Amino acid sequence: MTKQVEKAVEMLKNQGVRMTPQRHAILAFLLETMTHPTADEIYKALEGKFPNMSVATIYNNLRVFKDAGLVRELTYGDASSRFDANVEEEHYHIICSDCGSIHDFHFPYLGKVEEEASNQAGFKVCGHRMEVYGVCTDCQKKAAH
Repeated sequence: MTKQVEKAVEMLKNQGVRMTPQRHAILAFLLETMTHPTADEIYKALEGKFPNMSVATIYNNLRVFKDAGLVRELTYGDASSRFDANVEEEHYHIICSDCGSIHDFHFPYLGKVEEEASNQAGFKVCGHRMEVYGVCTDCQKKAAH
């Protein structure tokens, strides 16, 4: 078990969340993948290990992780949400307009934008989202052939 998974498990236990084998597997998968998976992708990755696990189990656990502050739900206008377990450091996403893959990229956090939006509009700002779109290297290679 990686240090990141151990830390997340401890955080859940401290919040009174019982760790089942399925919950642990979903959490480990999320923390160890960099693909920002959908609930269906998580289900497909784990169904061999847990044949009795349903997609509803995945969604229920993702809600628990989201409520605990361990994952962020990403919605980009398509039918399915993607989940990002990298919540410890602020970052942005670049999305492939061909295949839909999502990659993290780091840029100085735009906290001043939130502050200015709050000042100008009088809102209590809860956060912001910046997305960059382009064509990933895999899709570029496919297009070149």
